[in-house]
Amino acid sequence: MAESSDEKAFQETKARMLRGSEKYAQRAGYRLNPDAEVVDTITSGLAKNKFKYGRAYCPCFFISGDPEEDRKLICPCQYHREDIEKTGKCHCGLFVK
Repeated sequence: MAESSDEKAFQETKARMLRGSEKYAQRAGYRLNPDAEVVDTITSGLAKNKFKYGRAYCPCFFISGDPEEDRKLICPCQYHREDIEKTGKCHCGLFVK
């Protein structure tokens, strides 16, 4: 059975989200969560938000519709460094110390 073009585009976007997250984690001195299921869930959410809103908003926050406020939620969100410092992981758990 052939994969639909929408599903193929979604999977490609999800793979891009994963690669981008891996690169960011390496540059920032973090790593991705060792739980592959968490990483898969979050990258799926990022890809869905990319399709729905045009931006890879963190799937763990609600999008308000205010572009200025929502910009803070583009992954990695504005809050991730502080969260990682305090708890060892970002809000959604994608990035860890």
